[in-house]
This record gives sequence, C-alpha cells and structure tokens, in this order.
Amino acid sequence: MIKHLVFFKLAEEAEGNAKAENILLVKEKLEALKELIPVIKKIEVFPNHPQASVENYDILLDSEFDSLEDLKTYVVHPEHLKVGEFITKVRIGRAAIDYEV
Repeated sequence: MIKHLVFFKLAEEAEGNAKAENILLVKEKLEALKELIPVIKKIEVFPNHPQASVENYDILLDSEFDSLEDLKTYVVHPEHLKVGEFITKVRIGRAAIDYEV
C-alpha cells in the first residue's frame, strides 16, 4: 500500500475567499474525489487546529492507494487535475511524501 501525504499552506485570501473558507473548499473538493476516482482507497483532509501555531501548514491530505501505479493514475486523473487547479490558486506552499506500508 502507498501512503500519499500532502501539506498545504494557504494564502490569507485567494479567489475571493478568506483562508478559512478556502480550507473548507479544499477539504470538500479533495474528499469528493473518493467517489470519482476508483483507485483511491482512502482520502481524508485535516485542517490545522485553529489554536495551533500559524507557522504550521494549514491542511493535511492523507490518502492511500494499492500501488504506486494507482497513485500515478490518480495524479493525472482529470477530476484530480480540476481540484489541483483550484488548490494552485489558493496555496502558497506544498510539501508531500509518498511511502510504502
């Protein structure tokens, strides 16, 4: 199994929304992919705790795939690319790691 973890740091304001609104939109859009992309085994999005350090990233994407090939399928899937376009417009930072469990 492949774990795909991604952290996003969002702009204070982007696409006409405050950061808090964009956090909810990113969560909603990413978690909706589970129903649209069959290779996703698990996908959850966690916002940073509101009282945690502002130095932290704002969102964690925690997802699982059966194989690296499935992850690659997800990455280029048109529905993922649509969500990625939105995230690119609202994020100012990204960090990711993929590992096998």
